[in-house]
Amino acid sequence: MAKKNDDFTICSLNLNGVRAAGKRGFTDWLAKTQPDHLCLQELRAMPDQVGDELRAPAGYGARWNPAEKKGYAGTAIYSREVANRYRHGVGLDWADAEGRAVRADHDGLSVVSLYVPSGSSSEERQQRKFESMEHLRGWFARLLEEDRPIAVCGDVNIAHTPLDIHAPKRNEKNSGFLPEEREWFSGILELGWVDVLRELHPETPGLYSWWSNRSRAREKDLGWRIDYVLATPSLAARAREAWIEKDADLSDHAPVWVRFER
Repeated sequence: MAKKNDDFTICSLNLNGVRAAGKRGFTDWLAKTQPDHLCLQELRAMPDQVGDELRAPAGYGARWNPAEKKGYAGTAIYSREVANRYRHGVGLDWADAEGRAVRADHDGLSVVSLYVPSGSSSEERQQRKFESMEHLRGWFARLLEEDRPIAVCGDVNIAHTPLDIHAPKRNEKNSGFLPEEREWFSGILELGWVDVLRELHPETPGLYSWWSNRSRAREKDLGWRIDYVLATPSLAARAREAWIEKDADLSDHAPVWVRFER
């Protein structure tokens, strides 16, 4: 959707590997869509492993926060206006070593790219996810205390309600839709954060942002909504459009967009 007047757009996208996304047309997509702020997750690369067109695309100020472990996790923010300041991490040592958050501060706006761990691979990783969630509860609360417009964008690895997943009953015991995960997400919203897409489309089904690679899930649109743009109330009030670009085909996730009034 085209921007209007002096609006600005924020987009969030889990790349499932920046090099893989590059082969699927990421550079052309970026040149065509031109988000003002692009929050990326799961880079799975170090900056020196990619060319300038991916590391710092023309027309953008870029900041990477790669994981210490090569080929794993990592976040980045590309902004058309260079930030005044960047910050890395959320203050949880092991999560920060995995490059799970990067923040860009601009005049009158802060944007965070956040990648919450998945717990689907093992019980150990699920416990790490729970530890991360508990820490992030306080982190989200402290961000609100700054009393400024902030967008936290990224892969939260949680489908919040039955409306956000194609088979809620069948997935009640699966990581990403566990009752305690959904309760945690509700708690973040109760703090004051706004799930902008759902705020603008409260009853719309099928707003999925991720599909399994199994059983032709994407072809059948059997997805989950686990990628979000969460905004402080003052910023959320300026949201005019929100949508998921399902046909981008850059990874197993789809870009999530919000257009705000400046």
